[in-house]
Amino acid sequence: MNTALLLIEYQNDYFPNGRMPLEKSVEACQKAQEALQVYRAKQLDVIHLQHLSTRPDAVHFLPCTKGVEFQQNLQPLRTETVIKKHYPNCFKDTALLNHLIKHKINHLVIAGMMTHLAIDATVRAAYDLGFSCTVLHDACTSKNLEFNNMLIPAQSVHNAFLAALQPMYANVMSVKEFLQMISAKAASVGAV
Repeated sequence: MNTALLLIEYQNDYFPNGRMPLEKSVEACQKAQEALQVYRAKQLDVIHLQHLSTRPDAVHFLPCTKGVEFQQNLQPLRTETVIKKHYPNCFKDTALLNHLIKHKINHLVIAGMMTHLAIDATVRAAYDLGFSCTVLHDACTSKNLEFNNMLIPAQSVHNAFLAALQPMYANVMSVKEFLQMISAKAASVGAV
């Protein structure tokens, strides 16, 4: 199985002092770093998705601002792919699908910001396109939402969207569980 790590929207506007800070964004970034270190060490495909707002009423991810730049701890290397996007779904009007086909990738390990938007939309689209997905839940985060004059806390939003993805659309696990799983697979291959 050929795999790629998708790092979605780890951009400054979602972090403290950004234009739309998310709950636990720093902690999610730290977890993403753990997965990224393993992918880099194994020289596996890493894809960074960068959102650029094109809506006239946009207040964050504005082109040519510091907020649109990648968070300092998850800066892409020159050898890693960066794909710019304008919608929550990372496949919509981007080069992502062509890149995955070209590199014969069939499994996506997904981490990033806005569980209820970019993560949800991308995982569902990936599933519909025939990819298997793993979502690293502690490397993702969300924000408080409001519905029908009721505040829905960020953690509840995050949990509800992940619960809806598992098990049909994705295997949802922590970064620690994922790293233990790939370490165990590597050990069993080496023992053969």
